[in-house]
Amino acid sequence: MKIFDAHCDVLSKLLEDPRLDFIQEKDRLDVTLERMLESKIGFQNFAVYLPASFAGEFRHVLQCIDLFYERILSNRQIHLIQTQDDLRHAHNQGQIGALLSLEGVDALQGNITYLRILYYLGVRSIGITWNYANWAADGVLEQRQGGFTAQGMNLITECNRLGMILDVSHLSEKAFWELLSRSDKPFIASHSNSSRICPKLRNLNDDQITSIIRTGGVIGLTFVPPFVHAEEPVTMDRLLSHIDHICSLGGSRSIGFGSDFDGIKEKIAGLEHAGKYHQLIELLQKNYSEEDVEHFIYKNWYHFYMDNLPSHHRIGERE
Repeated sequence: MKIFDAHCDVLSKLLEDPRLDFIQEKDRLDVTLERMLESKIGFQNFAVYLPASFAGEFRHVLQCIDLFYERILSNRQIHLIQTQDDLRHAHNQGQIGALLSLEGVDALQGNITYLRILYYLGVRSIGITWNYANWAADGVLEQRQGGFTAQGMNLITECNRLGMILDVSHLSEKAFWELLSRSDKPFIASHSNSSRICPKLRNLNDDQITSIIRTGGVIGLTFVPPFVHAEEPVTMDRLLSHIDHICSLGGSRSIGFGSDFDGIKEKIAGLEHAGKYHQLIELLQKNYSEEDVEHFIYKNWYHFYMDNLPSHHRIGERE
């Protein structure tokens, strides 16, 4: 069974230490090529997230993208996903599809030209904030809990026009609702859980979840232990409560996974790295139908991207 993971931070680790071996660095990387092949990961979204020491400069975003091309895409088993055709090709040929996203628009510095440059380089989804405020919007941990700025509203419009998918993980609730009213495209939460099950600000409340379901988005349940359950140690079965609850809201076809591997220090017992995905699949198969498991693990994300990526690639042409 193939796997579609909507969020990992391996590029941040490669930025901090370019000597790391993406092929088989098992001590310091959660996601490696060996582990992806072992778990039959069919698609992996690689996030560009700049650690604080890199001060949100656009040149470091470009460094991450260069690392993506040089260290990830240089492997023959991996195929860059920019269009529906790319997605279909990787699926049919049995290659690992690699998607590129930006987590937090801080480094764009309000410059929409930078956004378009990232689109031309292959970035296909944008997480608007990390936890705090930037020039576009407030993050979920920003004390004032504001929404979008005027520049941020322009960002939404341009992302819609380009065909850049918007991601609400880490976004303030007020900004979430403003995005819902402003965007004419469905959006995602690449790595967020249910706040009803685990009351954390980073998780989504029922109204948010229902809105994502209604508008055709997908929620990637994350493996960050404090967002799964309040008490440690956190085991895999705690994820089932999040799945059950979202399904109770009508979201069985809006559930995926976004591990956040390489962005977390604490790990769920049994899901310590990308090579352990098979254990999650076995747990899911004991509790849900084979059809539902296939949708949770792979098909829901695959169908979303097939519906929302550009149909084909032409330099300089927008959707």
